[in-house]
Amino acid sequence: MLRDSHLVPLLPSAPLIGKEQPWRGVLLERHTVSVSEIPQHEHREFCLHLQISGEEPVEWWSEGRHGVERTAPGSMILLPPGTRDRIVWHGASERLILSFRSSVLDEMTDASELLPAEFTSHWSLHDPALQRLVAEMGREAAAGWPLGGLYADLVTISFASHLLRRHAADAVDLGEVKGGMPVPRLRRVMEYITENIGDDLRLEAMAHEIGLSPFHFAREFRAATGQTPYQYLLDQRIERAKGLLRTGTLPVQEIALMTGFRSPVNFVRSFRQRVGQPPGDWRKSA
Repeated sequence: MLRDSHLVPLLPSAPLIGKEQPWRGVLLERHTVSVSEIPQHEHREFCLHLQISGEEPVEWWSEGRHGVERTAPGSMILLPPGTRDRIVWHGASERLILSFRSSVLDEMTDASELLPAEFTSHWSLHDPALQRLVAEMGREAAAGWPLGGLYADLVTISFASHLLRRHAADAVDLGEVKGGMPVPRLRRVMEYITENIGDDLRLEAMAHEIGLSPFHFAREFRAATGQTPYQYLLDQRIERAKGLLRTGTLPVQEIALMTGFRSPVNFVRSFRQRVGQPPGDWRKSA
């Protein structure tokens, strides 16, 4: 944020989540906020707070207005870029704070040939679906991003789509997918996934292969296959892992890395969820 023309952190406390994050244009932090005041400042980017704990009120001054909000776990604040405000925290709380650039939303409206959306400030926003999306981001961050960049891309698209549909000043109609992805495009995408299954695949790279925006690619892929790109990728990684387990003696840890899992623990968990038993036990039975 900007304070007296200087770029400073929003909160003085150190974030509980590191800044090495897989999504682009988005920064997620988790903070413990004490009784304190944040002097007047300006937001350069969108800012969304999700309160995790605490029930004390927050007092705010913004654009000539003033209010006091009764808060509880699940309460949210949404502030668009350019907002100038002052905040007093009247009690301790823990919160996820999401900062994201306008480009995260503009990419979706550009892809749908729509004008950029406008937003107003919300100091007491209640939206269970949005709350679940931000909480999911927080869980991924706390776990060290075990599901990789593709999952982060898909969560970001879901988050941006929900904001545009539900919380823009004028609700944005992103349209509905009526058909599916043509077979030649679908085949090229599946070939690309197969060729790069051991990498940390990104939605943008998949979409680029067939000349679509990530937003339209994700929708068309699901319409054609009944799966999100992430679900399809995960299934393909499990099938590749089965082949390696069945025909060789490679350690489970090495197979995890060869099939694109960020850690052996995540590989074992995903394998058990989809196959019904751990990789080692499956290898013996196979």
